[in-house]
Amino acid sequence: MYPEDQFALRVIKAGASAYLTKSVSSKTFLKAVEKVLRGGQFITGSVAKVITDELQHKSGNSKHALLSDRELQVMLLIASGKGISDIAKELILSIKTISIYRANILKKMNLKNNLEIIHYALKQGLVE
Repeated sequence: MYPEDQFALRVIKAGASAYLTKSVSSKTFLKAVEKVLRGGQFITGSVAKVITDELQHKSGNSKHALLSDRELQVMLLIASGKGISDIAKELILSIKTISIYRANILKKMNLKNNLEIIHYALKQGLVE
């Protein structure tokens, strides 16, 4: 639904030893498991690019960097065309809670409505 690499930096910052997307080969998966079991860390080239971009302040200036993990998740679901009630069901939260997340997203990112959320996400490559 949306590029998994967008979550890589957040996961690594949270202390993960590795980050892989669903598209990695089984050979890469096994390499990662072996390296982590030996106490190392493992990231793919695409994840390394995300981290490099952050270090060079390219993605650090993005409005969505201000969002919490849950707010980012809700923003991406809105950007993918889901309605508030559908998001609430999917995340097993109340409609009111999702509405509060949406309001926080709009405020933090200085956006006015869902259409602006969708436009922003498309422009940033957060959704396809």
